[in-house]
Amino acid sequence: MNIHEYQAKKLLGEYGAPVSEGRAVLKAEDAKTAAGELDGPIWVVKAQIHAGGRGKGHFIEPEAGEAGGVRITKSVSEAAEEAQKMLGRTLVTHQSGEAGKVVNRVYIEDGASIATELYLALLVDRVSSRVSFVCSTEGGMDIETVAAETPEKILSFSVDPASGISGFHGRRVAFALGLEGKQVKQCVQLINQLYKLFMERDCEMLEINPLIVTTEGDLVCLDAKMGFDSNAMYRQPEILALRDETEEDPKELAASKFDLNYISLDGEIGCMVNGAGLAMATMDIIKLYGSSPANFLDVGGGATTEKVTEAFKIITSDPNVKGILVNIFGGIMRCDVIAEGVIAAVKEVGLKVPLVVRLEGTNVEKGKEILNNSDVDVIAADDLGDAAEKIVKAVSG
Repeated sequence: MNIHEYQAKKLLGEYGAPVSEGRAVLKAEDAKTAAGELDGPIWVVKAQIHAGGRGKGHFIEPEAGEAGGVRITKSVSEAAEEAQKMLGRTLVTHQSGEAGKVVNRVYIEDGASIATELYLALLVDRVSSRVSFVCSTEGGMDIETVAAETPEKILSFSVDPASGISGFHGRRVAFALGLEGKQVKQCVQLINQLYKLFMERDCEMLEINPLIVTTEGDLVCLDAKMGFDSNAMYRQPEILALRDETEEDPKELAASKFDLNYISLDGEIGCMVNGAGLAMATMDIIKLYGSSPANFLDVGGGATTEKVTEAFKIITSDPNVKGILVNIFGGIMRCDVIAEGVIAAVKEVGLKVPLVVRLEGTNVEKGKEILNNSDVDVIAADDLGDAAEKIVKAVSG
């Protein structure tokens, strides 16, 4: 689960990390009041969407102005005017996709005098199963670009959970970033604060880009991006309350409400599979036979007829889907339940595209019998290769 920059900065402030003063604006008429509560003399207006590259992005609507999603202004009225231009407009960045994202809120923040821009992030390292720090002197840039062009400018190290965070880690970051004097002490304190936040709030990613050194020589978190473990939100009600559902894919949002693991893709064959590994293999074999998957969908091992029906609805709601492949290996999941769910879904939402079903495992014969005795137009498959070949052939005509 992701949150907006202004929400991330509020969290940082709660843990004592240095951030600029700012105000979130959801309604255009509130922009002037919000800007007037800040001291200036520089006001920075930032579009709030769940996508990076806002400053280099562009709005689809001409009335939003030619500048990107981050604008520097020099008066309260100018800040309010720029905020009003952004609200309700569609911002396109290199991470948002061509459709872009509608700006439903902006963040007006005090400007900062920047001497140096740095990069700092905490991530879950799945290789070592530890929290890792990533830092670089190349702040303000995409870290992927830095990694590809100047990897020697990136320092990465993990923290042993047995010993936890210590002053050594902060000094190591400070040395890598070329900090000196009081900045070293500030860096040690910041590293402790970020690590504590990361652990206590079940973060998956915490990125400060840029972390700046001001002309006065102080560290400030100028931008912040946070992602959280969705599986841990049951113990993080305050974080869950920050969720902005308007930023999420409607199909993925619907799937989450039924405990379905769904990710929308840009292919033409909808997939319904049980088990993440089998789902990945199904997507791969569709590519092998010359087509592409429209989604990743794992209905899980304990799916009910109702969940299967909802999964089918989500797949068919995608206008790009030209065919559907159901691939079930029944272990905990029973093939007859899947068969009943497929039939119920087809009867409820209709079927306008080819449907291939491959069943194997628990109650497979009963499942096949249910499908064969129904009036649903299903193409049966004996194995995964046969299923992929049949659905690709059906889609291609």
